Amino acid sequence: MSHSYNKIWIHGIWGTKFRVPLVHENIEKRVYDFITEQLREQGCLPRIVNGMPDHIHCLFLLSRQKSIADVMKQIKGSSSHFVNENNLISEHFAWQTGYAAFSVSESGVENVFKYIQNQKQHHKTKSFQDEYDEFLKLYGFEPDK
Repeated sequence: MSHSYNKIWIHGIWGTKFRVPLVHENIEKRVYDFITEQLREQGCLPRIVNGMPDHIHCLFLLSRQKSIADVMKQIKGSSSHFVNENNLISEHFAWQTGYAAFSVSESGVENVFKYIQNQKQHHKTKSFQDEYDEFLKLYGFEPDK
């Protein structure tokens, strides 16, 4: 085979530090747009970025030249710097240290897209912690105690 091919969809999830609800409606579009642009700059095609005041979901194609860890470090670090540098909120902004990143099959992309798109509706009945624990269990991890 003379060419290298890869198409790896990633569903990334991470929360604000201590899960404090800081990404309010008045700043969320700016934050999501910034993260979308950061993904593009890293060669990762973003499909959707959306979330709630205490966490973010994104669906993107992983660049052949980047590791998931590199991408997550860049978008989390640069977006927290963006929020603080532009004084989008009155308190200091930071993301939690960790993140979750799950592969998504091509046949599942549309369902994950819709899931991320409907975060506000989804979270009327489920907390972020419950959602996160369900994802961890689904992928064979033990939820944090």
